[in-house]
Formats: sequence, structure tokens, C-alpha cells
Amino acid sequence: MDLTLFDDNATGDLISITGSDPRHGSWEHKAFLPAALPDAMPQLSAETVMTLADARSALSALDNTARHLPNPQLLRQPTLRAEAQSTSALEGTYAPLSEVITADVNHAGSAEMREVLNYVQMANFGFAAAAEGRTLTKSLLTQLQGLLMTGTPLESESGQLRQNQVVIGLRKDGADHVLPVKAARFVPLPPGDQLESGVDHLMEWKSRDHRKLIDPLIKTGIAHYQFETLHPFRDGNGRLGRYLIVHDLVSSGLLSEPTLTVSPWFEARRSQYYDHLLGVSTSGDWDSFLNFFARGLEQAAISTHRQLLELSRVQAELKHTIRSSHIRSESSHALVDLATGRLTFTAPMAAEELGLSRGGARKSIDQLVELGILGVLDPESTYRRRFYAPAIVNVLLGTEV
Repeated sequence: MDLTLFDDNATGDLISITGSDPRHGSWEHKAFLPAALPDAMPQLSAETVMTLADARSALSALDNTARHLPNPQLLRQPTLRAEAQSTSALEGTYAPLSEVITADVNHAGSAEMREVLNYVQMANFGFAAAAEGRTLTKSLLTQLQGLLMTGTPLESESGQLRQNQVVIGLRKDGADHVLPVKAARFVPLPPGDQLESGVDHLMEWKSRDHRKLIDPLIKTGIAHYQFETLHPFRDGNGRLGRYLIVHDLVSSGLLSEPTLTVSPWFEARRSQYYDHLLGVSTSGDWDSFLNFFARGLEQAAISTHRQLLELSRVQAELKHTIRSSHIRSESSHALVDLATGRLTFTAPMAAEELGLSRGGARKSIDQLVELGILGVLDPESTYRRRFYAPAIVNVLLGTEV
């Protein structure tokens, strides 16, 4: 970590750390201890204030549309799959969007897909906990991280705050022969009491009502910076931190339904994203970071809004096709909803969810396959044959960043 970057406006302190490296022997360096979070808004430029207003407007438009959809929860899973793919790609775990959208949660197929689908399950658990009124505590936070890392090589070290020193990224002038801690782009706190208290303070700060002094959107950005800077877990900090953005927007009332897909915009600008986070630490540049953060949320809201409208339109068109056909079963309309909310399903799953006999479910599915509304995802398979609505999947694959 380049210590010369940290000036008098740094939003924290450099603290001494020591260690031993098999190649370089004993070493001494510095780690960054972020300051306690403020109880008032930082100084912001007029441009940033206007950008924040645009972001709020875009989020409001998205939320207004979600509120007026017949069943907005149906559209949560499609957008969540897209978010899972993109937020994992930001951390170097890549799986094609087409495969993520149609993947079977219970049969991931690869380690990379398992990690991506873990995000979906973790987010569903977290949103359900919030809907039940559970406060986001350190205990719940560690539980979420544990879910995110289920079935991965680091599962045994997860579900708890990290127990070792970590470094983040590589400096532009970093080299293989340089001590890793010095070649790193950023060195967060070592494990121990300061990390524990930092997370405790962040959770307590997030739970307080700051609306009279801090705009909720700014509070979300500040909390995101602090979480990523603390880097409290062995792995999954980026994915969990971006999940918390949507969680906080829902908790603050800026969104009523967690359909926002935030990561594609940031993934396309990952170097700027990391630069702005570092800029807050090294020089206290909240203005640039919050401007960037707000622009990201604005564009994410616009993109998600467009996608929600298109999903709703396609869903309605598929039902209109059914009404215009010889099919008169109400279960056919319910199958369209199932294909929207779950993306892929088996005949037994449809029977259970829709209260049909297995024979009745298969008959309705076959009718929709004949109409072209449903397709067979794995036509060569005779075991756990899954079905999907190609028109719904095509909307997700056409997402623009």
C-alpha cells in the first residue's frame, strides 16, 4: 500500500502492523483504520447534490412502477439472478448470464455457479429477514456471509469475522518481488478488537435514524464505503456490500421492493469504483465518491425500471396468447407466473406450487410448450426435465448497462 497517498484529510488513521513472510522474513507496514462515521452530511458540490436528486427521482420512478404491478414479487427473482451474475463477476467469479438465469439452484454444476447461486439464496434470506422486521445486526451479517460461502473452499472460515490479515488488489506499480502487503493497493484493519468494534459501530450507525441530518441515499453510500473499507470477512465482502446497498434502500423507504440491479453499472466501471472508494480513505474525497455512487444508482434504477416494464409487458402478452387459444385452464396463466418468478421449473414443482396433480401439471405444461410459450431447457434429459419461458429469459439477456 502506497502510504504517500494518505494526506491530512484522510478519513482515518494508519496503524502499524507486523508479520512474517516465508520469502521476505519479518516485516512491518501500515493498515488503515477508518474513522467513526459522521452524524452529519459531508460537504458536497452543487453537481453532486443535483446527481443525488436525479438518483432519487430514478429510484422513485422504479418504485412507483413496482408498487403498481399486479405481483411485483414475481419479478424479484429474475432481476436477482442478473444481479448475482454481475456482482460475482466484479469479484472475479464469472459464469455466463444465460447459464445463471436458467441454472438449477439445487444442482449448480460447477464451483463458480455454486458461488453465484449462493448470492441468490443469501439475498432471498436477507430480504425475508428484513420483511419480518429483523434488524441488521452483526450476528445477522455474519449469517448472511456464511450463506454466501456455503459449499466453497472457504466455508470453514466463513460465518464469522476474519481471523487473519488480508490485502486488497495490486498497486499499479506493484511487482511480484515486492512484499505482498506493500505491493497491495489497500491494506484493511488486522483482525481483532478494532475490527470487531468497527463492525459494531457500523451496525449501530446504520440502525440510527439520521433523516433529519443525512439524506438516506447519502447514508447508504457512506455505509457502503465503511463496510468495504473495514473488509470484515475472509471473502464475499464485495458481493455482500452490494447486497447491503439494496437492503439499505429498502430499509430507508427509498424502495418498497428489492428489485434494483446495482452491480452491472459498477462492474462496467470497476477501476473507477475502486479508485473512488480509495479516494475517500486517502484524502477524504466524499464528494467524488458520492457523485459516482449516485450516478450508479440512477443508471441502475433506469435500467431496472426498463427491464421491469419489459418483463411485465411480456408476461401480459403470454397470457393474452393463452386467452386467444383453445386453452381455458386458469392453471396455464399460473404457469406463466411461475415461469416469471422461478425462471425454470419441473413438472413436479409446478404441481406442488400450483396445487395440481402431476398429470394435470404435465398436461398444462405440454399445452404451453405446443403454443411456444414454454420451452424445454434440457430436451435430451429424461430426469428432472426443466421448463422455461424463452420470452422471459430473452428480456433478461437483453439487459443494457
